[in-house]
Amino acid sequence: MPHCSNTMQHIIYSHTVADDLTKLLAELHYDRLFLLTDENTHRLCRPLLKGSPAEHAENIVIGATDEHKTPETLMAVWQALCQGGATRHSLLVCLGGGMVTDLGGFAAATFKRGIKFVNIPTTLLSMVDAAVGGKTGINFNGLKNEIGAFREADAVIVSTDFLHTLDDINMRSGYAEMLKHALLDGDRMWAEHLTFDVYSFDFSRLQTLVEESIVLKQRIVKEDPHERGLRKALNLGHTIGHAFESLALQKQCTVPHGYAVAWGLVCELYLSTSFGFPVEKMRQTFAFVREHYGCFNYDCRDYETLYTYMQHDKKNVAGHINFTLLGDVGDIRLDCRVSKEDVFAAFDFLREG
Repeated sequence: MPHCSNTMQHIIYSHTVADDLTKLLAELHYDRLFLLTDENTHRLCRPLLKGSPAEHAENIVIGATDEHKTPETLMAVWQALCQGGATRHSLLVCLGGGMVTDLGGFAAATFKRGIKFVNIPTTLLSMVDAAVGGKTGINFNGLKNEIGAFREADAVIVSTDFLHTLDDINMRSGYAEMLKHALLDGDRMWAEHLTFDVYSFDFSRLQTLVEESIVLKQRIVKEDPHERGLRKALNLGHTIGHAFESLALQKQCTVPHGYAVAWGLVCELYLSTSFGFPVEKMRQTFAFVREHYGCFNYDCRDYETLYTYMQHDKKNVAGHINFTLLGDVGDIRLDCRVSKEDVFAAFDFLREG
């Protein structure tokens, strides 16, 4: 039987997606139903909705991968909603990874000043990160998630059945966000994630870890929905990780979000050692990341560009880069500032170990 979290967002952990979506849609009154997918999820994941009302929804299909998370794609979704006769009382189901739920959520939040939407994340990354917590948006001017809005989905259906459609790279990408949550939580969760076999996923155990990860994120979001305080903790690994992503986009060699976060975690844990984070725990985490995520292809000639990207981070104040760092596993330090030289030393550490 599916069950719902007791946090503010309606989350359904499902083993029968079509049935649970049917029940949910019966509760969400709407006049027209739209289904947003990308080219991959339309082919691989939409069949799992057979037997639900979404099977007969108006289909909106966009390009796959983060390079399509653009104003142009957003406008295409708005146009499809218009052409399909969407009203303020319509509902959009977003079936896909983080790009689909981010862009679809923003489209729903802004179309006619807001229509209902439901997220059905199909990747591990979107289950524990993008689909939950109410952040929506698109990339703009070469920067990640530069334009967006806070808007909770009316419901999120989480089913690990979709994960059987993923390759190893996308599974590991999502797992990096779970590792981040573990570092924010405490030693038990952190140690458990360092020992989980990411080459041969135990889906039963993974379901438990996914639920724990979502519960932690929901607990933080409930306390600080608009990122004025504690929610900044969820940016651990992202200040530098997003810079890696932006550099990769600039070089036209995109990297999976979770990989960039994993590399960002290493750099930011290195910086955290100045705030008391144990060097041995930092090195254990680094060893895990190096084994499972390799290293980002960059050199010292890229440092200034990376630093410039970091200066565009939305957490910054008056030109100062604000980091989320740790004093220890579970000991969160917000709005930390470090020198440019220390940031460059962190880049060195990731490259050279």
